[in-house]
Amino acid sequence: MALAFDEFGRPFIIIKEQEQKSRLRGLDAQKSNISAGKAVARILRTSLGPKGMDKMLQSPDGDVTITNDGATILEQMDVDNQIAKLMVELSRSQDYEIGDGTTGVVVMAGSLLEQAERLLDRGIHPIRIAEGYEAASRIAVDHLERIAHKFEFSASDIEPLVQTCMTTLSSKMVNRCKRSLAEIAVKAVLAVADLERKDVNLDLIKVEGKVGGKLEDTELIYGIVVDKDMSHPQMPKRIENAKIAILTCPFEPPKPKTKHKVDIDTVEKFQTLRQQEQKYFDDMVQQCKDVGATLVICQWGFDDEANHLLMHRNLPAVRWVGGVELELIAIATGGRIVPRFQELTPEKLGKAGLVREKAFGTTKDRMLYIEQCANSRAVTIFIRGGNKMMIEETKRSVHDALCVARNLIRNNSIVYGGGSAEISCSIAVEAAADKYPGVEQYAIRGFADALDAIPMALSENSGLQPIETLSAVKSQQIKENNPCCGIDCNDVGTNNMREQDVFETLIGKQQQIMLATQVVKMILKIDDVISPCDY
Repeated sequence: MALAFDEFGRPFIIIKEQEQKSRLRGLDAQKSNISAGKAVARILRTSLGPKGMDKMLQSPDGDVTITNDGATILEQMDVDNQIAKLMVELSRSQDYEIGDGTTGVVVMAGSLLEQAERLLDRGIHPIRIAEGYEAASRIAVDHLERIAHKFEFSASDIEPLVQTCMTTLSSKMVNRCKRSLAEIAVKAVLAVADLERKDVNLDLIKVEGKVGGKLEDTELIYGIVVDKDMSHPQMPKRIENAKIAILTCPFEPPKPKTKHKVDIDTVEKFQTLRQQEQKYFDDMVQQCKDVGATLVICQWGFDDEANHLLMHRNLPAVRWVGGVELELIAIATGGRIVPRFQELTPEKLGKAGLVREKAFGTTKDRMLYIEQCANSRAVTIFIRGGNKMMIEETKRSVHDALCVARNLIRNNSIVYGGGSAEISCSIAVEAAADKYPGVEQYAIRGFADALDAIPMALSENSGLQPIETLSAVKSQQIKENNPCCGIDCNDVGTNNMREQDVFETLIGKQQQIMLATQVVKMILKIDDVISPCDY
């Protein structure tokens, strides 16, 4: 792009390869951007809430994903438009920061864009709209602080945490087992949580799945499950009080780094070479036996000779275990990862009360359970399900529940769900709008209307009359001055979300409003779009 002047001194822009570019400016650019953002929000709108629909996505190589998790849907969609990509990133950042509320944040942003379009049609400048939205988002976030409740929980009283995780799981495909999955998620988080520092390292929770069985068979294992079996079928399948050597060096004779060739021209030389190799293996196995190891877990493979020797010397072994799993095993058993046989010492061995191999159904699939570890700060959630898609969706749902439990340990403030928090914020923002003298008050009122999009979508997806339901709940909130009234999606018979035990985390809700406002402000400030033509 270059700036030039004509003979009268008027500036004009010269764009390189002008005929290959298309350009939108001013109001047209803003309208085009807003319609792209609204299109993405419209896709996710039907997936919101406990009665939300699922989306089926097929990847180019034929893999099918069925999910109603906003972040996953947008991640798998092939989006070309740059503004639509901003919405995808919006959902992703909510997922990374909070882990839940990925659909709601996109629906909220789409609704804000819709209101902005109406304001632009009335001739209000986009910067004034952006400033009004910013002021309104501050009012909404402060109001959420005021209506939030703190609830106390402890390692012995986990019911409040379970209730909040159940709210998250009720909008997923796995909602028929939400109670048991919520309990598993909370127990897993509490097992690895540092309650004094209010910190949770989710990397210590391994989520493993296996096709077969039913969803109700999902279990929490205080230890590690590895999708491997013993390297030799005749090795013992159950080892009690195991002392585990965790190795990253292979059971193989050392190979020179440079290119090499061995000439063998007599049988004696071959015999000598074979004996030398056998001696290497003997020494390796003996070193493991000498330090007192009763199980060897190795990152690399074994030679058949080594496997045979390990079996004869009664030293069970597991091979080809991944690096991440090795680290988790080391954390759980209190062992050290050993890179060379010479460095093996008794102090570096991990300890586990029970290591067992478990077979599944009529298949030959086996998995290794390492339980009763010295340090049970690494746990595994083992998911069962009828098919691969179900297991993948359950993994995503459990991840959301784990994130919610972690957020509550970090900050134990909650607001009530079912759209009640949004309706309450909408009323507060509407009331505050009159105090602003400028054009911003129109934008603030637009923000209040946009907040109603979430309860509206919830009632629509639940088969209720959206406008009628929303206005009834809104008037009830104002009449009773009760911010807990929301949409009764599950036909329980009460609008009070406190009685229905529908909770959401305060930080998740605040993050939704702030992120959506930031993205909409960014979109409104774009007034010139120069893009390459399609052909």
